[in-house]
Amino acid sequence: MKTLCFSSKKHDREYFSRTNEALGLQIDFQEARLTLETVPLCKGYDCVCVFVNDQLNSSVLDKLKNYGVRHIALRCAGFNNVNLEHCKALGISVSRVPAYSPEAVAEHTIALMMTLNRKTHKSFNRVRENNFSLDGLVGFNFHGKTVGVVGSGKIGRCVINILHGMGCNIFVTDPYPDASISQLHNVDYTSIENLLERSDIITLHCPLTSESQHLVNEQSIAKMKDNVMLINTSRGGLIDSKAVIEGLKKRKIGYLGLDVYEMESELFFEDKSWEIMQDEVFDRLVGFPNVLITGHQGFFTHEALQQIALTTLQNIKMFNDGKKSEDTFLV
Repeated sequence: MKTLCFSSKKHDREYFSRTNEALGLQIDFQEARLTLETVPLCKGYDCVCVFVNDQLNSSVLDKLKNYGVRHIALRCAGFNNVNLEHCKALGISVSRVPAYSPEAVAEHTIALMMTLNRKTHKSFNRVRENNFSLDGLVGFNFHGKTVGVVGSGKIGRCVINILHGMGCNIFVTDPYPDASISQLHNVDYTSIENLLERSDIITLHCPLTSESQHLVNEQSIAKMKDNVMLINTSRGGLIDSKAVIEGLKKRKIGYLGLDVYEMESELFFEDKSWEIMQDEVFDRLVGFPNVLITGHQGFFTHEALQQIALTTLQNIKMFNDGKKSEDTFLV
């Protein structure tokens, strides 16, 4: 069984090759994203391994079927870029990595919060220039603040645990409440409306679906507290970027931390430092002094990369052996 790994970077080749030594699967690596233009590269392969910005719409899936691809192995948890219904109709199997390291993303979420609050990135640059002034660097205590966590899955739960340890009051919204979370002191499940109205900090940890698309929009921002801190390390499409820009301009949003961006497929994971920025929305966002954006690196820890490689390769081997796991197979 031959597998072609799209959107592969140096770390993908390193961790997958090392993990594959014990499994002996036949894997080739391709730096390009999977799109309608690059799908002909899949000729002769039984499986494709893809990441968050690869395109698996009906047109691409039809081509994959014609080329004989029988399995799609996602090396991520989210699957909003895959037309699962069309995969079912075509008889193409799909697997994913549902829980590689929730702690990695949760800790990066807290890092964004703390950096925005205490302005350590600005202080770092000042000190390098021998500027030791504290003007403009005042922050606030997290202890006693109200944090709204949207989504209490594996990552959301880790974020809640950290914030709980910091002494925050926490509101959580999720269509499937976790009873063990409800038992924590100062943690309460509530409606999204109440969470928006009462939270000093709002952090998003839910999947991107048709219902959650642009969850943060002009109307929801209007319900938030003035000077709210908004964090998104989940999926870029949860936020209407233009509405957020207006919220920043009106000082409704006092802090914005993003590790994802709605149009990131054209930007993230590539060195664009020598190019003229063509995305005017992104260019506007990074221009605000109270905005901090990282390039989808929340997952990027040694432990997470190990687990991603292991689970993905095990999924491929399972499919090759005619087996499926309810935990990791979507189709």
